[in-house]
Amino acid sequence: MASKPFFLYVSHTSAHWPMHAPEADIAKYKGVYDKGYPAIRKARYQKAIGMGVIEKKWPMSKGLDWEGFKYKAWDIRCMEVYAAMTEIMDRGIGRIVNELKKQDLFENTMVIYLQDNGGCAEGYGRANNSQQKDRFKFKPLGKDGLQTKIWPPMQTRDGRFVRTGPETMPGAEDTFVAYGPGWANASNTPFRRYKHHVHEGGMATPLIVHWPDGIAAKGEFRWQPAFLPDLMATTVAATGAAYPKRFHGNNIPPMQGVSLLPAFANESLGNRPLYWEHERNKAIRIGDWKLVTEGDKDWELYNLANDRAEAHNLATTHPERVKVMADRWETWARNAKVIPRDRSEK
Repeated sequence: MASKPFFLYVSHTSAHWPMHAPEADIAKYKGVYDKGYPAIRKARYQKAIGMGVIEKKWPMSKGLDWEGFKYKAWDIRCMEVYAAMTEIMDRGIGRIVNELKKQDLFENTMVIYLQDNGGCAEGYGRANNSQQKDRFKFKPLGKDGLQTKIWPPMQTRDGRFVRTGPETMPGAEDTFVAYGPGWANASNTPFRRYKHHVHEGGMATPLIVHWPDGIAAKGEFRWQPAFLPDLMATTVAATGAAYPKRFHGNNIPPMQGVSLLPAFANESLGNRPLYWEHERNKAIRIGDWKLVTEGDKDWELYNLANDRAEAHNLATTHPERVKVMADRWETWARNAKVIPRDRSEK
């Protein structure tokens, strides 16, 4: 058993664009997604209700057209590769778990799994680039060479042109394709919007915590809302560490968030506000109420207890609540140095 605490941060690049996986792993999912986005969304919606992950009263967001989509076989393949990547990631996590067990550390190690955002609807690699192929002459990158371009053009390590678009079935190392808005919408069932947004479809993700010596419950859901800064507070509380005020002569900002240890015991975390900002998209949640907007558009107000899918905007019927919550977001944003965004502003 280790004599000192350890911290391991593992950031998988899968599942993410570009979608690459061995053919044997992709083949396992042949036919699973042939019915398209609507059927998969409906099945996931019903399964989530049955598991108690979502409530039946929450409607599904609007889906995307499947019947009119021209490249069905290509998009089916996209999701097959995405599923294979997810399985490969799962195997990677399994290797870490097995090593913890081998070293007799598993029972007293807190394992936290979460995603960084909701489904990604970005269009990377979804347009044909074959007309550019003859414009570029690549050389192999070599043993220590680095691929410095994310887009475009790109090459494989051995000097091949990287292909994109519906004419390119994803999976091989010389392809670069994202799974697109249709499957992102299915991934986000029943929510709307995607990565980049702070509507639920953009920022609500699973949080799975496993810690046998510290969590008595097994396989239970917790409904206390939390956000990323809580992980620092949780780690400090679980390890008994002291959060420092200064480091190398510099003042450290006060710790944000609260420890999730009470939630593990199914106790309340209090009715504290949660704040978000990402690429000028803004949100604040207090209790069941969430105020959210895209960029500089008007604020939208939702009661998440009744409408987690954010289908019914209540901003016009609760103008005072909108003002109070918007003012609180503005105060937080200035204190947290989210604004002014231009650091040259006084």
